[in-house]
Amino acid sequence: MDYDVKDKSLKNAGKKRIEWAMERMPVLEKVRQRFIKEKPLDGLNIGACLHVTTETAVLAITLKSAGARVLLCASNPLSTQDDTAASLVFDYGIEVFAINAENTKTYYQHISALLSNNPQITMDDGADLVSTIHKNFKKLDSKIALPWASTEETTTGVIRLKALQKQGNLLYPVIAVNDAYTKHLFDNRYGTGQSTLDGIIRATNKLIAGTNLVVVGYGWCGKGAAMRARGMGANVIICEVDYLKALEAVMDGFRVMPIKDAAKIGDIFITVTGDINVIAAQHFQVMKDKALVANSGHFDVEIDVKSLEKMAISKREVKPLVMQYNLKNKRRIYLLAQGRLVNLACAEGHPAEVMDLSFANQALSAEYIKKNFKKLENKVYTIPKKIDDYIAKLKLECMGIKIDKLTAEQKEYLSAWEIGT
Repeated sequence: MDYDVKDKSLKNAGKKRIEWAMERMPVLEKVRQRFIKEKPLDGLNIGACLHVTTETAVLAITLKSAGARVLLCASNPLSTQDDTAASLVFDYGIEVFAINAENTKTYYQHISALLSNNPQITMDDGADLVSTIHKNFKKLDSKIALPWASTEETTTGVIRLKALQKQGNLLYPVIAVNDAYTKHLFDNRYGTGQSTLDGIIRATNKLIAGTNLVVVGYGWCGKGAAMRARGMGANVIICEVDYLKALEAVMDGFRVMPIKDAAKIGDIFITVTGDINVIAAQHFQVMKDKALVANSGHFDVEIDVKSLEKMAISKREVKPLVMQYNLKNKRRIYLLAQGRLVNLACAEGHPAEVMDLSFANQALSAEYIKKNFKKLENKVYTIPKKIDDYIAKLKLECMGIKIDKLTAEQKEYLSAWEIGT
């Protein structure tokens, strides 16, 4: 077994955390119990580039229970929980290549180590695994074969992969797990919303109530952050480039304005766009003294950190992962988590209860790929609705909630056109 983790002695603490998460992921438990009996992934190598957290650990254990050899590397250098990684290797036999705060060179070495094991199925969170294959496939050892298919966990990754497809360069099929209703409606909205505010509060102990909190981007993640911030008493401002999303934000009761105007009055800024430099030099120049800037989008490109570095006359780390930049006009700007994912770097990421849905999608998508990969074209596919509905059904059952069923008469009415007023 191959691996690269920080410290074996952390495994006991990691196991306790994994067990805590496992108890709060009942849908994945139901999937795992079936997998133990049926072994639907028997003999497969599955390579996953995901955040190495306790919730991901439960997914990896579930995949192994299905008969797979599971290899896991980090999808972000700051998101790895070193104790979780140690427990996965030494308690559960999962091959992990991930160390918190690893540099870029090590990050890609870990991806290469995973790919050298020829996974038939890959799992991505941000598409770094798939993009590495696409950038280097012609240079890779001839013994390394293309995977059958991949899954993609996040909005940013799906955008990248659809761009590859549009160019006609996608080398193998991808299941967009992110596009499942049981993923983006819950994980992105409730998970990102809660964990983003959690990360900001843990890092700074800042009171949210009464602040002008600016959310840049009103997709599902932005909606979640805005909802949670309003619930904590913030005056929430939304910045958008999409007319429909901006209109939705207005109708939801939020103030909407361009970022150049919001930059002047914001106390806390959260970026969740998936795009580059949405907070840039011109915005830093007009920010208030002691403004807090955080990113909850997947990559560290949304905040123009390079410009902030150039503008600053000095900087210092005032708390762990809180960097104070001192500008010429004596204003201070605080950047959280180096502009990386604040919810994973400064907190623990999404709660297990919501990742239960997302990772059930991942597990069942892997099973779907095993059964159907020969029929799939080199395209980005939406996850089958049958899987989405099944996961919602299981979650409601686990919550002890029952719902109605259509009567035969109602089904007939919905399938006919003759009956009117």
